[in-house]
Amino acid sequence: MGISDAYDTPILIVGAGPVGLALAGDLGWRGTPCTVVEQSDGSIYQPRQDLVGIRTMEFCRRWGIVADVEASPYPRDYPQDNIYIAGSLADGWEIGRHASPAMDDARPPPQSPQRRERCPQNMFDPILARFAGSFEHVVVRYNTQFVTLNQDREGVTVEVEDLEGGGRETLRTRFVVGCDGAASRVREAIGISMTGNPALTYTINIIFRSAGFESLHDKPRGYRFIFLDESGTWATIVAINGRDQWRMSIIGNRHEKRELRADEIDAAIRRAVGSDFDYEILSVVPWTRRELVAERLSEGNAFLAGDAAHCMSPTGGFGMNTGIGDAVDLSWKLTAVLRGWGGDGLVATYDAERRPVGLRNVTEASGNLGRMLSPASNADLLVPGGEGDRIRDVVGRDLAAAMQREWNTLGIHLGYRYEASPIVWSDASPVPADEVMSYTPSTLPGARAPHVALGAGTSTLDVIGREAVLLRIGPAAPDAAALIAAAAERELPIRVVDVDEPAVLEAYEVGKKAAKVGFEWEKFEDLGEKLAEEFNEVEAARDAGDRQQLEDEVGDLLFMAVNVARYLNVHPETALKRTNAKFRARFGYVEQQLGKQGRTFEESSLDEMEALWQRAKKI
Repeated sequence: MGISDAYDTPILIVGAGPVGLALAGDLGWRGTPCTVVEQSDGSIYQPRQDLVGIRTMEFCRRWGIVADVEASPYPRDYPQDNIYIAGSLADGWEIGRHASPAMDDARPPPQSPQRRERCPQNMFDPILARFAGSFEHVVVRYNTQFVTLNQDREGVTVEVEDLEGGGRETLRTRFVVGCDGAASRVREAIGISMTGNPALTYTINIIFRSAGFESLHDKPRGYRFIFLDESGTWATIVAINGRDQWRMSIIGNRHEKRELRADEIDAAIRRAVGSDFDYEILSVVPWTRRELVAERLSEGNAFLAGDAAHCMSPTGGFGMNTGIGDAVDLSWKLTAVLRGWGGDGLVATYDAERRPVGLRNVTEASGNLGRMLSPASNADLLVPGGEGDRIRDVVGRDLAAAMQREWNTLGIHLGYRYEASPIVWSDASPVPADEVMSYTPSTLPGARAPHVALGAGTSTLDVIGREAVLLRIGPAAPDAAALIAAAAERELPIRVVDVDEPAVLEAYEVGKKAAKVGFEWEKFEDLGEKLAEEFNEVEAARDAGDRQQLEDEVGDLLFMAVNVARYLNVHPETALKRTNAKFRARFGYVEQQLGKQGRTFEESSLDEMEALWQRAKKI
């Protein structure tokens, strides 16, 4: 029986926004059938997302749609600067500018084969829809609304409604994924609540058309204008299509939720621009900026992704990109379970891996909002000359410095890690700092694999995708026959790739890790010699009185001991639990004795610590 035979569809995706479409496309790319239901007709009147982040572009590279994104209608010569304006565009002052190149001039950073792209949702969604629709086993049904669901051990029964023809239909599926946004009906149906702040600001977005907008003022072109007056930051205007459409966001507070009358909207637009001009309102959407994360990302066979799982301020452009990360992580897991090589506990790792990423990105997005709104009220901000110039210089300089963190977010997009995942086993590699503005590639298990250019426009990332991949790096790479045989026995698809380029050996730290992880012995008898060597290094550090080196060497020794347990087929956690009580009792005694003497662990000499530890062993 095939994976589709027992169900109307093995996976039902609710919501055909960018996250739902990316999930459908990735499943289709993996050969996994799915159906998407979307209550709208797919039209986008208010594009919320406009930045396709660098990690999302790496996924687009995997899917073969980079050229489609680069060919989107957004002008590739349009400057992407962010500009701070005191007063209006026509009569006010430019008090700061973060220069950012147009797409044609931007280059990928050394850590990736891709660069971020400006491709608003009304341009990006159709690309994803075409990608998903290119697979005959992917079905997208518009004007179809999710109604409710019921779960049992074998799957989920879902009721949907045809909004065009009227009438309801029952679908049987193995898995349901709610990609249906902040007001997710799937999340409500499975009883998962959100935690955090439900209202950071009440904001109103206005899309207006004005073909001659840039001629209304003397400021050089840019993607985003951020407006300040005596009360602080109050609005932004962005070049939503780089031609004649502009999105103005009027930033309210978190206390007053209201809609603006037509005359109030007109006054706000003219206040920002500083002159009368002709324009056409295309849409007005009030919305709430939130800081929320679902208390869990699944219930039974139902899962949440994208805004259904985490709602964040758009400051930073993390929302959709975080959601597409959810989609890719969930896609391979669902495929693995449906095909039988993924165990029952595999899908549970989705929460352990992606919820921390959601929390991290939601928090950072709120911090960006706070930095954008950081300028305090200042009655003299718009006063010409003298004191006004001085104040504008200080405010502009401080705001530009604070906003650097939002404009430079490579670490957020590439630096996330799945350290807490049950399927990630640490190898004791140094844990890099979780940076926002910078990113250091790491081979730490659970981190994104480092990119290394392989020539002819290819990357090490290009070998990673549909199946498990084993990189055999360097001429002395160990034999993989046993692993391949074990994978074949479990029907786990695996591809072995041999790489012998010096740059890859360097980036993947070949040789550096092997010396530490304790797997270099060829026979068990060699283990004692290697443990003795490591213990000698511990003693040398102790005799030298170098506490930092001693801590490092003890850590290596402990990790080798963990590998002994693994070598002997003893679960290290079980062994550690049996020694933990003794350790806590003895260490607690040492700390107690030091406390009586008014000293800390760090303030004590190694000889004193040794004496106390020996006394603790006798008690």
